Amino acid sequence: MIAIIDYDMGNLRSVQKGFERAGHRCIVTRNPKDISNATHVVLPGVGAFKDCMDNLKNYGLVEPILNAIKSGKPFLGICLGLQLLFSEGEEFGIHKGLDVIKGRVVRFSPELRTPNSELLKIPHMGWNDIKIEKRPPALTDIADGSYFYFVHSYYVVPKDDGVIATKTNYGVEFVSSIWKGNIFACQFHPEKSQKLGLKILKNFGDIS
Repeated sequence: MIAIIDYDMGNLRSVQKGFERAGHRCIVTRNPKDISNATHVVLPGVGAFKDCMDNLKNYGLVEPILNAIKSGKPFLGICLGLQLLFSEGEEFGIHKGLDVIKGRVVRFSPELRTPNSELLKIPHMGWNDIKIEKRPPALTDIADGSYFYFVHSYYVVPKDDGVIATKTNYGVEFVSSIWKGNIFACQFHPEKSQKLGLKILKNFGDIS
């Protein structure tokens, strides 16, 4: 059973439907017992970094998340669920994250431009491709250069390049997913990325 963590931030139902379409059973929950009993845990998220951290604390979810990661069960972070794993984020000031992955979450420069010198819009929104640096189980049968759906104004900067799974270019090359042990977390939205996104969700659910 896959537990999708509910902390009032994010498109939980679309993530749930994505897993169901990929053939996996899942529940949306904020019950620590459900998270502890789950075989896989998913941390989605849409919104502001500080608000999300505040909600995790207020619902008593920080410890269950850290325990799930320490237990070695497969853990998936999506969008803000990737960013929250990092040490700190700079959205509306400097705020502490879960500090599972050492590094920062920083904002895209407002001066980003295309190769033709056209100003790029922030947030980065829409389809973009990934460059695979190393292939975690979740990216099994996902071709280098595949396109996924993004919506974000901030991106992660890990201290250790060894955790980088994929990179993407949007005026600057940024880390679009990480892999460390039982953790795979992506900036893009698999649940909004059609066939290939569902393949990632299936791959993740298939990890034993």
